[in-house]
Amino acid sequence: MSTSNSNKHLTLEERKIIEIGISNDSTQAAIADTLGKNKSTIGREIKAHRTLVRQSSYFCDCAKYQTCRPGYFCKGPDCKDFVLFKCSRRDRSPGACNGCSRFSSCRYTKYFYKAVTAQKQYEHTLSDSRAGADLTTEEARNIADTIRPLLRKGQSPYQIIQSHPELGISERTLYNYIEDGVLEHFDIGPLDLRRQVSRKLPKKKKDEYKKRNDYKYLQGRKYTDYLEFLDLEPDTAVVQMDTIYNDESSGPFIQTFKFLRYGLLFAVLHDKKDGDSMVKGVDILYSLLGPELFRREVGVILTDRGSEFTLADRFESDGHGGRRTRIFYCDPMASSQKGSIENIHVELRYILPKGTNLRALGLTSQKKLNLAVSHVDSSPKQSLNGKSPMDMLSFLAPDVYLKFLNFGLSHIEKDAVVLKPHLIK
Repeated sequence: MSTSNSNKHLTLEERKIIEIGISNDSTQAAIADTLGKNKSTIGREIKAHRTLVRQSSYFCDCAKYQTCRPGYFCKGPDCKDFVLFKCSRRDRSPGACNGCSRFSSCRYTKYFYKAVTAQKQYEHTLSDSRAGADLTTEEARNIADTIRPLLRKGQSPYQIIQSHPELGISERTLYNYIEDGVLEHFDIGPLDLRRQVSRKLPKKKKDEYKKRNDYKYLQGRKYTDYLEFLDLEPDTAVVQMDTIYNDESSGPFIQTFKFLRYGLLFAVLHDKKDGDSMVKGVDILYSLLGPELFRREVGVILTDRGSEFTLADRFESDGHGGRRTRIFYCDPMASSQKGSIENIHVELRYILPKGTNLRALGLTSQKKLNLAVSHVDSSPKQSLNGKSPMDMLSFLAPDVYLKFLNFGLSHIEKDAVVLKPHLIK
């Protein structure tokens, strides 16, 4: 018979031929020739999938047991005269006891090879091998059942692992399982992973960027001034401020605040992106927290040099001749200087993706924005050692936590967190 299929996996029908060959006392070489396989393939198949049908009735598998003088006082392998029993038919070729003429009288350990049993073992082993090292089919199924609904809600592997430490795997391992197709049999694949929001960078002009003039509002408020201030007042609470939007001509515009102490996002919805609107957003936060809490929690505001943030004096003023905070500005083209708020924007963008009409998506009110922010703030963060910003705020500043709850934010259960656009529809 041709050996063109010698490297293919064995089928159930081929395994039935192996079983018949063993029962007929055929050698492994004869069975291999019949199937067009290598002898070693047949030998490995029989050894791997034969099953124990009867344990030795002797104290040990010593070849001298029946004639040995100690008899029932046998010391087994510790005896100096011990010789391990070997059966050429069982241990060499064909490799199992099917059809052996001495089966009924033999009292040593016996193995059978059954095609149906071997096929089931093979299929289980194949499935488990696809499930990765040290992961059985049942374990893969349990992992899939836990993570599937959370992935559908837009949660990341990191957030899922933080919420479910009982899975016993790392974030990187879970990524590998998903990306390598380990969980594809359980309806989970790479497309279920949320993608990092992409940004289209404007084409760079032939000329270099022109240096911006330092306007009056920047005096004493540059990034170097910010660093110097923090050197003198290291315990000052810092809040980073920014705006995000999709349509500069019609909005809506979202003024964002990131409380670095807790990793917390707070946002205010505006119809315009101008100085008055941004000052109003700070006024809303000031009114919400009250003078004492505001000064404690918003000691410094760090933002960029966008035209909507130029009213520095109004940001800092409490409206009664006093100062409620200090505002500083990043260097031009240096968004990394307020990278913390940029990072949390990525999560908010899972719900409010770029290139979409935000109003048509469902962002029509502050209530809808609060819902989106609540889910972002309730998801575990690696920078917070698996805690969510809401967890941190409720523990470290319960008075501020209650203020934000009264504003309309909510603490979402980890498994209920949704980071997908359908959240606000």
